[in-house]
Amino acid sequence: MESVRKGLRTKAIVKDTYERLVCAECEEGLKTRNDPDEIGSVRFCPDCGREWKQVG
Repeated sequence: MESVRKGLRTKAIVKDTYERLVCAECEEGLKTRNDPDEIGSVRFCPDCGREWKQVG
């Protein structure tokens, strides 16, 4: 699982006109999953299932 920053740099994730994160492959908005035992959260695409780690 790569980070959200790396996903933005490699164009796997793009931002829409409202600065929301969107999966470049499916053009679907990313959802957030928070695990209370880990630092940060996981952003994932509900369509294709790809995941990116978001710290902070």
